[in-house]
Amino acid sequence: MGQPEHDAELDARGLFCPEPVMLLHNRIVDISIGGVLKVVATDPSTTRDIPRFCQFLNHELLYSAEDDQEFVYFIRRGE
Repeated sequence: MGQPEHDAELDARGLFCPEPVMLLHNRIVDISIGGVLKVVATDPSTTRDIPRFCQFLNHELLYSAEDDQEFVYFIRRGE
């Protein structure tokens, strides 16, 4: 399966907890409800933090993968 289509990107490479999730929190509100945000990060803690973020705030984690020490997430904005 290829990566989903997305409406915007957030580059959080080189940032460490809690910065990637803080940036995600600020960026997701710029996306229309139902829109998809691609997040690229290098902090392994995002594998725990981003799914929790989505669960607590009712966003849908469509796709996640690790590729050469980069973590990629596609998140559909909830209401």
